Amino acid sequence: MRLFWSAGTCDALGSQMSGLVLPLLLLSLGRTPAEVGAVAGLCAVATLLLGPFAAIPADRGARKQVMVGAALVSAAAMTGVALAVRSGAVPMVVLIGAVLVERSATSCYEAASLGTVALVCPPAEHQRVLSRLQAGERGALILGPALGGVLFQAGRWLPFLADALSYAVAAGCIRALRTELSPPREQRPPAGSPRRTWRAAAAEAGAGVALIRREPLLRLALGWLSAVNALLVALYYTTVFALQGQGRGAAGPGLVLALAGAAGLAGALLAPRLAGRRSPTRVLVAVSWLMVPPAAALAAAREAWQFGLLFGLLCLLTPLATVVLQARIIQVTPPGLQARTGTVLATASGAAAALAPALAGLSADRIGPAATLVGCAVLLAAVALHATWAAPALTRGTGEEPV
Repeated sequence: MRLFWSAGTCDALGSQMSGLVLPLLLLSLGRTPAEVGAVAGLCAVATLLLGPFAAIPADRGARKQVMVGAALVSAAAMTGVALAVRSGAVPMVVLIGAVLVERSATSCYEAASLGTVALVCPPAEHQRVLSRLQAGERGALILGPALGGVLFQAGRWLPFLADALSYAVAAGCIRALRTELSPPREQRPPAGSPRRTWRAAAAEAGAGVALIRREPLLRLALGWLSAVNALLVALYYTTVFALQGQGRGAAGPGLVLALAGAAGLAGALLAPRLAGRRSPTRVLVAVSWLMVPPAAALAAAREAWQFGLLFGLLCLLTPLATVVLQARIIQVTPPGLQARTGTVLATASGAAAALAPALAGLSADRIGPAATLVGCAVLLAAVALHATWAAPALTRGTGEEPV
């Protein structure tokens, strides 16, 4: 389990380092903000589209091979970017091509990694393992941008080299795992014939969607994760708009992000202890309602530290729900559908979060940041109401406590 955690944390740390400095590099090369945004959009599209297809061979038993191969491809792509930047001549086409290859390979790695927890530890350990994985990601989110900025000042090519090394380390850790990372042969999906129709291939790729449509808990998880992630992103961007309107500069948003990252890390580490043996639906409802007051209070905040504490409280609460919810998702998903089901949930959540900044900016322009923050709080209350209404039906016949 330590090797899998190390692989994920190294991968996340390197991605955070290069992700911060890539826009800075493009701007330093004379590219416009619109072009930088277009590159980011292309990377996001590649991430969303390729993941579901990479999940198919992972569920068939090739999870380790997909993860190692994808990490090595990403390492090669980032090495190419580092060498190009180091040489001083950085053709835009080459740079964009290498970044797209890296993001595409990373999406394959992430898709294949979904469901690995079910194969490397018993169900009783799922919450603890998931909390440590999430803590590693949160820690990378805090340290990565800072390290990337320091390396970028020392040499514009260094963050990309560090990212390449992180992928190489991740590939080595996954390769060294003794576990095969494959479900039992009888629980894998059929391989299919080489001449199968496109409808059969589409049905296989959409098996995760079909399972989510049949399973009430997965439907609730899909809606909750997508809505909460999008609203948290909207709250953060609206907070940035409010601080910029007060002339706070970059220090204010930086303080908010630092407090939020530290709170999220603490929440991830404390999640198994706080959740205990309580049912996932009970925890989900409680966290949903507890998020509403701090979100509403953001509308009355004026100082950066006030925004930071309130947003940090939100980030402290969310890991508690996501850890127990993810553990339950692993338990109700068949071994041969872990990657495809997890990819659908991650894709939907990522797509919703990607739309949130634009919607938050449009709302802040039209009705102001304070009203936008109140609107987000109202939407969080609606999410809590839906969770409260849906949770009792999920506990019937499962042995869980009623909400």
